[in-house]
Amino acid sequence: MALWKDTTPAAPGGSPTPAPAPVPAPERANVAPLNPNADASRRPRERAEVKDSVISNGLNIEGKIEGAGNVRIGGRFKGDVHIDGDLTIEAGAHLTGQVRANLVVVAGELQGNVESARRVELAETAVMSGDVKAGALTVAAGSRMRGQVEFGWDEKLGKAQGETRGLGSGT
Repeated sequence: MALWKDTTPAAPGGSPTPAPAPVPAPERANVAPLNPNADASRRPRERAEVKDSVISNGLNIEGKIEGAGNVRIGGRFKGDVHIDGDLTIEAGAHLTGQVRANLVVVAGELQGNVESARRVELAETAVMSGDVKAGALTVAAGSRMRGQVEFGWDEKLGKAQGETRGLGSGT
């Protein structure tokens, strides 16, 4: 007994030809598409997600870190760090090298200079040996630092941020 009306003509032998069996839809496998950007082009554009990289406690690494994203150091790293993101040196961690990042938070030890940071924060457990050039600097009581510090200056104009030229300024 069929659940549908068979509209296929009868075969010459008198018996109807069976309808072709429906082909089941293929199951989606957990496989990357051939064009990984195909799905992305259909979605509305979203702000790029910032990725975090972690050098965990107990690791000793030597090299250079460059790129975009946030970096958190919990172990020991020897080398320069130049990132378009935030750098955090956790308490007990040690970094030896030059640093260039948007935000630099030091709670461990840093031996090296910080260049062109938007903001530098020294936590109460921070020990720093090197120079700092930043837009802003926050120093917690108990932190230690040896080096020169320049903050609040706009390097392009060679003047303090917030300073205006006008009457009475002598320029």
